[in-house]
Amino acid sequence: MGNAQEKPPGSGGGGGSRSQQTTAGSGTRSRGEGSVRKTQTQRAPEKGLANGTQRENSTVGGQEEQGSPAVDTSYLDAPAGALPPHLARLKNEGNHLFKHGQFGDALEKYTQAIDGCAEAAVDSPEDLCILYSNRAACYLKDGNSSDCIQDCTKALELQPFALKPLLRRAMAYESLERYRKAYVDYKTVLQIDTGVQAAHDSVHRITKMLIEQDGPEWREKLPEIPVVPLSIQQQHRDKPVSAEVAQARAARAAQEEVRRKEARFTLLKREGNDLVKTGQYQEALQKYSECLTLKPDECALYTNRAICLLKLNRFEEAKQDCDSALRLEPGNKKAFYRRALAHKGLQDYLSASSDLQEVLQLDPKVREAEQELEVVTGLLRQSLMNNTGHTPRV
Repeated sequence: MGNAQEKPPGSGGGGGSRSQQTTAGSGTRSRGEGSVRKTQTQRAPEKGLANGTQRENSTVGGQEEQGSPAVDTSYLDAPAGALPPHLARLKNEGNHLFKHGQFGDALEKYTQAIDGCAEAAVDSPEDLCILYSNRAACYLKDGNSSDCIQDCTKALELQPFALKPLLRRAMAYESLERYRKAYVDYKTVLQIDTGVQAAHDSVHRITKMLIEQDGPEWREKLPEIPVVPLSIQQQHRDKPVSAEVAQARAARAAQEEVRRKEARFTLLKREGNDLVKTGQYQEALQKYSECLTLKPDECALYTNRAICLLKLNRFEEAKQDCDSALRLEPGNKKAFYRRALAHKGLQDYLSASSDLQEVLQLDPKVREAEQELEVVTGLLRQSLMNNTGHTPRV
């Protein structure tokens, strides 16, 4: 194969035939040796790896390239099951290329490893299953769904109920609109691991399509869904989890927690708003307080809770909530207005007047602020007169 943009024969889900397929031992197909050689000769000489070895001191026009950073190729020598070292290197190089999006080149390495297993008479169904499954992933990425299905099927013959080839074959079936077979594979995946969210999502999506396609009798037209033995399910549960899988599961769990919190928040806020409308301020206050444990930086929650506190004559707490809202949104009109009411309740008419003037400066059309400013100005005047009347003359 050439670079990652080149697609294997039959790509695009077309299912081009595999020529010169070898028998039982390797089960691989020739990918057209001439085209491979042509692609390899066209590949730029400075492109990193070739045949599992690092190109060092690459030259241009006979001159040694100076100052090129050393490339770490230690991953090539990582153990790979029961594969001999030269085949393990091919597999590891394929994995590295796949991770970097070079699917065509990765496919070539996996093919060489599969062919090498046949030549070396490697008897390791698990390792061969992984190689076929990995090559199937390359086909899937390149849009060659038919070859992906064949490789997954071969992998499943070697290791029945292996999770990854089952999932990849289901995706390939779905891309070819072979929805019944895709549904069966996705349901089989979920027997092995109920935590595969992609399988859950696909089952829901395909169910709708099958109902539209086959009507109420859609289940009767499905192929039989195999029953996964309990021993296989237990083996999967007991299998050590790789760092990548653990990271993916943690990410899914975090996403689910975010969705759960968002749904809970929306429900509590709606309930709080409804309780305010019916004058149940104490109950509404509790709802808003619970919302704030989920989203402590939501400005509207502080101004909403301030309404409840004002209605319950808890003016100091209402003022504090408005202070919090204004720290989050310094120009929030509602926070200024409700803090003015809290100041009024605390008989701090000067602060109330100042906050009301802030409201009118932000929006001169707020009629309630105008009216409240008139009231507060009168109270402030009366308060000053009272204080003056009790102040002894010097």
